[in-house]
Amino acid sequence: MEDAVGPILRMCEEVELVVAAIREDNPEAELEIIDSGAYVRVQARGSLRITRATLQRNLGAAFQMRQLSAILTAFAGKITTTSDEMSWTLTPNTKTPKNGHDQ
Repeated sequence: MEDAVGPILRMCEEVELVVAAIREDNPEAELEIIDSGAYVRVQARGSLRITRATLQRNLGAAFQMRQLSAILTAFAGKITTTSDEMSWTLTPNTKTPKNGHDQ
């Protein structure tokens, strides 16, 4: 996917619920989910976000953003984090080449 941003999540019990929360917070996005066994890459063109409120609806009221950081192994794009939201955006320096490989 060209201009893809988003998290790469370590495979764990919660990963499907985190992906569900990302889908809920980005209803307009065309998500690409790549399951590589040990990790799951969630990506969309340009921007992606996830909120604590949505994570708590999917994973329980006690879930905090720092717990998401524990399963976030890498990401594409510029990441911005607060106690209420994590977002990934495309910046001029993070454009993904069309062939998917670094040039």
